[in-house]
Amino acid sequence: MFLFSGLAVYFLRGARSVPHLQDRASASASGCQACAPREISAMSFAKTLDNLALDKSPLVRRFEQLIAPKSDSALEAMAQTSRTLTLHNFGRTMRLFAPLYLSNECINNCRYCGFSRDNLILRVTLSVAEVMADARHLSRAGFRQILLVAGEHPKFVSRDYLVECVRSLVPDFSSIAIEVGPMDASDYVPIVDAGAEGLVVYQETYNRAVYAEMHTAGPKRDFNFRLDCVERGYRAGFRRLGIGALFGLSRWQEEAIALAAHLEYLLKHCWQAQISVSLPRLRPAAGGFRPLFSMTDRELVQLVCALRVAFPQVGIVLSTRERAALRDSLVSLGVTMMSAGSHTEPGGYTRQGSEHLHRTVRGRVVAPDFQNGEDQLATGQFEISDERSPAEIASLLRRRGFEPVWKDWDQALTSV
Repeated sequence: MFLFSGLAVYFLRGARSVPHLQDRASASASGCQACAPREISAMSFAKTLDNLALDKSPLVRRFEQLIAPKSDSALEAMAQTSRTLTLHNFGRTMRLFAPLYLSNECINNCRYCGFSRDNLILRVTLSVAEVMADARHLSRAGFRQILLVAGEHPKFVSRDYLVECVRSLVPDFSSIAIEVGPMDASDYVPIVDAGAEGLVVYQETYNRAVYAEMHTAGPKRDFNFRLDCVERGYRAGFRRLGIGALFGLSRWQEEAIALAAHLEYLLKHCWQAQISVSLPRLRPAAGGFRPLFSMTDRELVQLVCALRVAFPQVGIVLSTRERAALRDSLVSLGVTMMSAGSHTEPGGYTRQGSEHLHRTVRGRVVAPDFQNGEDQLATGQFEISDERSPAEIASLLRRRGFEPVWKDWDQALTSV
């Protein structure tokens, strides 16, 4: 049976180019790691990145060969290897999680992002009570792993606000991760102490010139501060670290090589944490940004397989940005964690926050003037593609012989 052949037929029939966590360590080992002091080098990945064109490690050179153009038969062989390695290291399981958006306020101008500060979108920051209402919806759907997401705006999404959200969610969710604006290590510590155990930070693009062009205002313009964020989070005590690049801003092969080098670096310097990688492709969003580069479905499949072959124990995350058919096909080829039933707008699951929607114009909060037929719901960060419910995703996984994992960790294990 050919693993990739079905996908190959799908691609050859005209699939369009889309512009657009190592989780089987034993609980006892993780508990020991949580008790051990964190070790981290003073050096930064920035030096490695800036020398990458001339000085690639043997592992990164091997990865570069894996993402080079491949014939169908060569890609089929890589897919077979990827599947074998995934089953060996992760078994027939798939971790399921849901993003919960807290706020779409942002002080940055990012040309590609729906939350960019100059976009005249409907904005809101949920109260802790509203966050809990959305969270209870997700809990009833089965989720015990949740990712808190917010735009970068210290006035609305402060350290203390995040601490309060996390502390309120801990009784119902065994795994809480955050994806918010980069912070100092000292600001992460109380969030970890409150019960968060995961940190997700996408560099967006590892190309410094493109990064500067895409981020025209706000603290996100500081490339190095964002690049070093994961190490600061590790130092603060996060036990899961997630990185990724946003494909569509630069040539995907160049981004992938830098991403692989970053993975290798973190595996060496943040070795007590579990590392995962996400591969989001740009999707339509407010502002109308059009990707500068495309990445085909076939190329995304090749990248997933290449990462699995080069990094057998690293988790690979696939979100609802991708179409249902492609997500289904990637289940057995290397992906180990999927989102399901996602909303990218604050309050999206239960329509929370609608009574204090507003627009932000030149830093001023302005009451919204709703157009005829306009939905009175905060604007999402981007459009999702796979709109199936969590139950439908779980059913699909079981039909494929995989066990959906809603919970694979409990905070009590770290206190043993």
